Amino acid sequence: MDLVVRAPRAVVGGAEIACTVGVRDGRIVSVGPLGPATGTPAAAVRLDLTADEVLLPGLVDTHVHVNEPGRTEWEGFASATTAAAAGGVTTILDMPLNSIPPTTTLAALRTKQEAAAGQVRVDVGFWGGAVPGNGADLPELHAAGVFGFKCFLIDSGVEEFPHLEPDRFAAAMEVTADLGALMIVHAEDADLVDESLLSGRRYAGFLASRPSTSEDSAIARVIEQAARTGGRAHVVHLSSAGALPALRSARATGVDVSVETCPHYLALTAEQVPDGATALKCCPPIRDAANRDALWSGLAAGDIDMVVSDHSPCTADLKARGDGDFSLAWGGIASLQLGLPVTWTAARERGVPLARVVTWMATHPADRVGLTHKGRIEVGADADLVVFAPDREWDVDPARLHHKNPVSAYAGRHLTGAVRHTLLRGRDVTTDRPPEGRLLRRGHR
Repeated sequence: MDLVVRAPRAVVGGAEIACTVGVRDGRIVSVGPLGPATGTPAAAVRLDLTADEVLLPGLVDTHVHVNEPGRTEWEGFASATTAAAAGGVTTILDMPLNSIPPTTTLAALRTKQEAAAGQVRVDVGFWGGAVPGNGADLPELHAAGVFGFKCFLIDSGVEEFPHLEPDRFAAAMEVTADLGALMIVHAEDADLVDESLLSGRRYAGFLASRPSTSEDSAIARVIEQAARTGGRAHVVHLSSAGALPALRSARATGVDVSVETCPHYLALTAEQVPDGATALKCCPPIRDAANRDALWSGLAAGDIDMVVSDHSPCTADLKARGDGDFSLAWGGIASLQLGLPVTWTAARERGVPLARVVTWMATHPADRVGLTHKGRIEVGADADLVVFAPDREWDVDPARLHHKNPVSAYAGRHLTGAVRHTLLRGRDVTTDRPPEGRLLRRGHR
């Protein structure tokens, strides 16, 4: 063996057990009982977890905005993947915006891959973008190995990535259905968003301007087109629990639609957002406590498939633009390094076991995008492993995070659970060793 890990506690197959994990050539080759130390297989390196640590599979975050090239001052591959490793995330999928150029053509994909090469500490795959007029580009991007296509049903916030009106969305769904590709959708209905309700620093005005009905309506459109075309669809960053009955009903009839939510929707509530606190601005917005509780119920029932970050950073000046004016500040929450402890802190308060959190943050996202050798501790999987201290308490200091800009919705928040080591293919990537991450293609290991 190259590495043997002895873990009195490990999340394996959706449950917590004691085990010994053997690694050779970057893959898990054995998962066996935790016997006496004297009986441990010989290995070049042996890692013994302490009683306060749990071995987890590396998390798979399928919703990350890296922004390089073009807006690298917001975030870049070096900073994003360093933050990911520190947060127990061993695989990320990069969104097709807010980089310049956006990943809407094969040439743009190559530009982004060239920018990432040699910088990444964890494995990185790429989404393509579906925008008006690029239908002919989608087959080329699909053949080049993007993991699917992202589109907006409302203004994306950046002019180089325009949204799809209903007829264009229907046409794009026909293309992705023919390709067998996954279409991931920012689902808000512009006709139900009322920016006249914005009222400067008041969070209540921002929340009222983007009601839950705007999400519910747009998600109904996604379901309709997935059913009509037989295509595969995925709803990103669900904040409205009101859409869950429609999603549940559609899936019961065989519509191939999945849905994610994010740590900020599970941990934060509108009642907790002070006026002027634009660090907590995101679209769709953080809603009230009853809605948050309903999202947790949706996770428990299996109506929500996964929890991913929607890491959407920007520079500090853009987040503070307008001195706390919600109509002017950039919307997005940077949380790549914090997703696991934020979600675990909220989960344990509700009596949710760590193994369920791992399923939502590692196994399910990996499976939905075809990375079935990721997000699990089993023979044949990549040896992407995390040593996690679930009872370790700490306070968030944005200046100590690896995100490029020290802006956090969780500044000063008391969390439970800390990542001590992250291993990518059996090698510790939370050290100063040169980056060893790989650029991933759909369908290729």
